[in-house]
Amino acid sequence: MASDLDFSPPEVPEPTFLENLLRYGLFLGAIFQLICVLAIIVPLPKCHEVDGEPAAPRSAEVPRKPRAAAPAASKRPKKETKKKR
Repeated sequence: MASDLDFSPPEVPEPTFLENLLRYGLFLGAIFQLICVLAIIVPLPKCHEVDGEPAAPRSAEVPRKPRAAAPAASKRPKKETKKKR
């Protein structure tokens, strides 16, 4: 009776190409998400390129004219009611 027991590990089928592709794709997706989260949490200092031209200040830009107030679409003129006869 003791000789009938089989203690060998169960046979596991070899993963297919699509299963491997899915596994590694999920790993790459998880790594990409971690990089995105770290980019939000850890801000990197912006480096300014040194050129011969001085940077123009923002105040030198042409100021835009404010747009004229467009009539609101929700405010329609009231319809004239027909006179009672």
